[in-house]
Amino acid sequence: MIDNANIAYYPRIYDLAHRFFEEAWESMCGISYPDIIGKHRLGFPVVNIETNFIHPLRYGDMITAKISIAEVGRKSCTWQYDFYNQEQTHLWSSKQVTVCVDMESLESTPIPDWLTDGLAKHTE
Repeated sequence: MIDNANIAYYPRIYDLAHRFFEEAWESMCGISYPDIIGKHRLGFPVVNIETNFIHPLRYGDMITAKISIAEVGRKSCTWQYDFYNQEQTHLWSSKQVTVCVDMESLESTPIPDWLTDGLAKHTE
């Protein structure tokens, strides 16, 4: 994850965020992201990203991720990510809009109520 400047290479930070995104579904909605994709044939690809790199993520940093929902729409959801290091220094902030898609057609589809309810409980 670290480049020659001894800080995290920025695409790796997005990869880390996506890993947290996948893990968040279980606690937010009571269902794993693999089950949403595999059993329910729904996906949530990113369609828009706004990011601020506030402070370098350095080799050896222990990251705490705060993930919340900024907005839940009919077909899309806006995720808010904030990463902090072990000293609680705010490193990274990102708003990412995902759209609910049917995995067969990749066409947008309304977010089912059984997911909307869980996501809405985590809005800030």
